[in-house]
Amino acid sequence: MYFALFFVLACFFTCLCSIEKGVNNCGSLRLWLQSTSLSVEINNKGFHREAVTTVELSPDVLSGVRVLLVYRWPRGIFVDPYQLAVLSKQILLDSTIDLEVPAHKTSGFVTYVYPALGERTSKPLKVTIPIHGRYHEPSFDEESFASVDLQPPELLLWTDTCAQLNNLETHTVVEAPCTADNSSTCPWVKVQPQKVHGHMTVQFPVGDGFLVAPVCGVTLLVTVVCCATLSKVMWKHRIV
Repeated sequence: MYFALFFVLACFFTCLCSIEKGVNNCGSLRLWLQSTSLSVEINNKGFHREAVTTVELSPDVLSGVRVLLVYRWPRGIFVDPYQLAVLSKQILLDSTIDLEVPAHKTSGFVTYVYPALGERTSKPLKVTIPIHGRYHEPSFDEESFASVDLQPPELLLWTDTCAQLNNLETHTVVEAPCTADNSSTCPWVKVQPQKVHGHMTVQFPVGDGFLVAPVCGVTLLVTVVCCATLSKVMWKHRIV
């Protein structure tokens, strides 16, 4: 009887300590959620660029907390899955990427990026993703460039030490893939950074629509002349 009573009390205090620890971890997570900033900048020029995302996390990283950046790319941008594989990026794509399709024949897509935090976050967390511009339709409005609007990524946090995620006021809990393997989904807390910088517009060159007919005509003419010349030489030298 005394053994059973001791066992029940031990279980009770263990559960109580676990709940108290979870509450404390939720409090620490709430503090972390309220002290973040996020910025995005685009490096390089032309069709091949880099999107560099900087996340300021304070205080130091909590044990068991993971970070997920969700990028929603417009149809004028694409990422190369083969390039990401070479760079060993932990990135999950929500759809298959066709590298050759022009912008007006495709749609936007989402990438889930799982950066490695390391032991501490005393330095800003930087994530660099190579991005590429798609070819656009020729312009008939004398526009030399097509504009593509980029939005900063969504910042999500996940932890297994706080079981009361729904009680984190002003923050939304969303379902997202747990890892880049996409084997299952987990509840993530969507962070509303105190400072967000990075809404940008990038421009890519486009062709002149009024030159389509002349270019096609000249190309056809050159092709016919070359074929005729080649045929004449082959006939002269009896090349079959």
